[in-house]
Amino acid sequence: MAVRTDLFESPDYYQLDELLSEEHLMVRKAVRDYVKKEISPIIEDYAQRAEFPTQIIKQLGDMGCFGPTVPVEYGGGGLDYISYGIMMQELERGDSGVRSTASVQGSLVMFPIYAYGSEAQKKKYLPKLASGEWLGCFGLTEPDHGSDPSSMLTNIKDAGDHYILNGAKMWISNSPFAQLAVVWAKNESGEIVGVIVERGMEGFSTPTTHGKWSLRASATGELVFDNVKVPKENILPNVKGLKGPLGCLSKARYGIAWGALGAAMDCYDTALRYSKERMQFGKPIGAFQLQQKKLAEMVTEITKAQLMVWRLGVLMNEGRATPAQISMAKRNSCEIAAQITRDARQMLGGMGITGEYSVMRHMMNLESVITYEGTHDIHLLITGMDITGFNAFK
Repeated sequence: MAVRTDLFESPDYYQLDELLSEEHLMVRKAVRDYVKKEISPIIEDYAQRAEFPTQIIKQLGDMGCFGPTVPVEYGGGGLDYISYGIMMQELERGDSGVRSTASVQGSLVMFPIYAYGSEAQKKKYLPKLASGEWLGCFGLTEPDHGSDPSSMLTNIKDAGDHYILNGAKMWISNSPFAQLAVVWAKNESGEIVGVIVERGMEGFSTPTTHGKWSLRASATGELVFDNVKVPKENILPNVKGLKGPLGCLSKARYGIAWGALGAAMDCYDTALRYSKERMQFGKPIGAFQLQQKKLAEMVTEITKAQLMVWRLGVLMNEGRATPAQISMAKRNSCEIAAQITRDARQMLGGMGITGEYSVMRHMMNLESVITYEGTHDIHLLITGMDITGFNAFK
């Protein structure tokens, strides 16, 4: 397969780079250069074959893309949330599945161990996860319980010097290759607790999910627990209840808000470049009004979303961002990105469905991104509840 040259240039219609620090710009350049060199040339081929490029695990660790906001003493980057967002934007500009790998590792595995774990757990697991020596996954969604995780059936029972874990989780990114899973289960009192499950524990298996039309270059699978003996020291000691997994999801949703914007930028940049080169009726298609309308709407929505995620990053850094604010940004970025991919696909005509361009792959990927970690509709209801005070979930 011919190697594609990645010519991406990010749109910055409102000079928002002036709001970024030197460190932010350095982080962006480093990750963007990495994506251009290591991801763009191979990702179409992996997506076509529905294979996960396992070599990226160590590369992402070396780049500092795993747990960038975790303190340096535990192997993290000690960076701020805008740096984290920029990393996710650049990775998803390459592919949503690559960003998913990093999001899960940092926000859904390292964050709960850092925030809710014991000192021994932090020292044992975080450096291995940060370096990419170990890959982790996050077990919340079940076959029959997606948007309503409080109804989960996965459970742990006290068996003296250990716990017995039973149940199953589904749609788990990284699971087929993960050495470790942070799993949420109900104890005998019905409280939700976090459990660290390691590969090799008897009765623990991770079947791969096949036949996906979306996130094809990302590894997705199940987590199956059949009387798994879990040591008592593997329980996360500092959280109980749904606030544990929801706290992780807020961090991951924040990363998605930036990430989906990266996919939108890539499709806009592709469509803009194509519109200047593709000739029809004796002139470039970019000279026609309807094509300019599409491009103008794309860059407008990207600019609005850039302002939103930057401001959210400032609030995250100050510890003032609410889960509802994060929900709004996650939903907005996913919605505008999905629309931009569709408009870009139309502009590219028949070429838009081929692997020669990234647009169709982004379009298919975003169908997962708009669903996972809170669907489009669930995030609307979170905003609705926040502004009215009425809970429409029940």
